[in-house]
Amino acid sequence: MGGAAPRERPPASSGAGHGIALDGNTLRGSRNQRAPGVHLSSALGYHIGCLLAPRAVGDKTNEMTRVEAVLRPCVLPGRVVTMDALRTQRHVAQTIVDGVGDYVMIVKENPPQLSADIEWVVTLPPAGDPHPRARTIDIGHERIEPRHITTSEVRVGYSEWPCLAQVFAIGRYVIMQKTGEERSAIVYGVTSLRPEHVTPGQLLAFVRGHWHIENKSHWVRDMTFDTDRSPVRCSNIPQGLAALYHTAIGLLRGAGYPNIAAVCRQLAAQPARALALIGIVLEN
Repeated sequence: MGGAAPRERPPASSGAGHGIALDGNTLRGSRNQRAPGVHLSSALGYHIGCLLAPRAVGDKTNEMTRVEAVLRPCVLPGRVVTMDALRTQRHVAQTIVDGVGDYVMIVKENPPQLSADIEWVVTLPPAGDPHPRARTIDIGHERIEPRHITTSEVRVGYSEWPCLAQVFAIGRYVIMQKTGEERSAIVYGVTSLRPEHVTPGQLLAFVRGHWHIENKSHWVRDMTFDTDRSPVRCSNIPQGLAALYHTAIGLLRGAGYPNIAAVCRQLAAQPARALALIGIVLEN
């Protein structure tokens, strides 16, 4: 059965800075012997580096029930929402395109037929499929990481996935410079972004940019504010504290501070500067 065709509308921005990363994270310190920790489902704006509309869920297995609640307050027109395979579901894609946004989704075994179709397309391409490609190479931390992406439009009109415009495969290779050890992996994905609106290189940048949510939010909260060791686990207090931490991170990033840990140390010694961030100016 054919699915919904790609929309005829102005495209979302092809700049990876305009992405929104959808993810979840468990507040480990809220765990106890009788109950799992509080799990938050949230989105992060690439361009501002702070969380948007975090929502608590009962546990990680119930996270999909809260995705729409996370997306609803976000300004989706002109944005591209990225996510890992756990959140790659038709109803999530439909919510995004209904909000006039676009999606970039990683596909694994869910749904199995879609994953198999993408693998077939990129390994045995039909005649006439141009297969646009892009490649990057990163060198650092004593390793070399080449990546390449291959895209295809061949599934357009033959999939029930909402507004599917392209499928893609990304190959990632890691070569350890000291030992010569090599590792490789291939991931598949789908997007509503049409080829005339995004290049393969820009699509690869969206996938890589998704992990900003781990580096700019979860890691900062867990390490700078030491939330993993917090003993608070009663009622809604853990997510309330998490909201305060995210508010602080958002204020500091909005004020132009890239290193949250460093500026927290500075502000601890200069509380008047901290108050000024929220509009409170102390008289001398």
